[in-house]
Amino acid sequence: MVKEVSYKKLFDSFSRLNIMVIGDVMVDSYLWGKVERISPEAPIPIVALKRREHRMGGAANVAMNIKAMGAKPVLCSVIGTDDKGDIFLELMKKEKMNTSGIVRSQRRITTTKFRIFGNTYQMLRVDEEEEDDLVHADYLTLSRVIDRILETENIHGIIFQDYNKGVLTPKLIQEVVKKARKRNIPTSVDPKKKNFEAFANVTLFKPNLKELREGLKIELDSSDRNAIIEASQSLREKLKCDFVMTTLSEQGVLMSMKDKLDSKNLFIPAHIRSISDVSGAGDTVISVASLCMAAQRSPYEIAYISNLAGGLVCEEVGVVPINKDKLLKEVISLL
Repeated sequence: MVKEVSYKKLFDSFSRLNIMVIGDVMVDSYLWGKVERISPEAPIPIVALKRREHRMGGAANVAMNIKAMGAKPVLCSVIGTDDKGDIFLELMKKEKMNTSGIVRSQRRITTTKFRIFGNTYQMLRVDEEEEDDLVHADYLTLSRVIDRILETENIHGIIFQDYNKGVLTPKLIQEVVKKARKRNIPTSVDPKKKNFEAFANVTLFKPNLKELREGLKIELDSSDRNAIIEASQSLREKLKCDFVMTTLSEQGVLMSMKDKLDSKNLFIPAHIRSISDVSGAGDTVISVASLCMAAQRSPYEIAYISNLAGGLVCEEVGVVPINKDKLLKEVISLL
C-alpha cells in the first residue's frame, strides 16, 4: 500500500513539470491503400490510396510522450516555411502544445517521412529531408528562442533528441548544457553518432548498444555484459556525465554512474512481453527517464520505470505515446 501511494504521488507530480525538448522534428505521413494488381510499367504493386494520416515524429514524439505522462512539453526546433511545416504546426495546435519554441526558416524544408501501406503491410518509405547543420542565422534565432523560454518559464528538465538532421549543432548543444548546469536543470540525451562527443557534461546519456559501439568505435558482443559495463563506464568518464543508461533491447538496460569514489552499475532485465513494433520505444524511454530524473527519483527507479515504459509501447503497432495509467499499474505491480 505504501509503495502504491508513493508511485501514484510520483505520477501525479509529473503534472507540475515543464520539460524542454530540443531536436529534429518531422512529419510522419502515412498513406494507406489497397493492392489488387501489379503495375504494367514495372514489376511493382499498385497501391490504390484510401486514406492519409499525418503524425508528429522525431523529437515531437518525445514531446507527445511527455504530454501523455501529464507534464508540459516545450518543444524547440526549426522547420521549413513549406506546406509540411504548416501541417506540423496544425498538429501541434491540435494537441494543444505551445508553438513558441518552433522557428520557421525559408532555408530549410520540413523533414517528412512517407510510409506507404498496401493491405496493412508497409511497402515503401520515402524520406524528404536535409541533413546539413543549421545556417548561422537559424542557429542564432533558435538559440534566442531557447534563452527566452529558459528566462520566462520554469523548466525542470531538458531533453536533446538527435536524429542527425542538423538542428542540434555542437555549438548549440554546448551552450544549452552550460546554461542548464548554471540553473541546476538536469539534461538528458538520446544521441546519434554525429554529435556523440558534443554532449559532454550532460546529466544522463542514453545510447543503445549500436550507438555505444559506434560512439566508442569498438566491437561489442550483446551477450558480453562485462564488456558493455566497461564500455559504458568508459563513455561516462569520457563525456563527464552523471549517468550512462545503455538500452539493450530484449536484455533490458544498464545504468552506469559514479557512486562516491567508485563506479556503480545497475542492470535492469527486460520484462517479458509480446513485441509488436519497436518503433518509438527509445523516445518513450528518454521521456520517462527524464521525468523521473526531474522528479529526483533514484537511478534504479529511473532505469526501471523507463525500461518498463519502453517495453509497453512495443506492444503497440506504430509510433504511439505511452499510456500513463497502464504504466503506473505495471510499476506498482512489478517494482
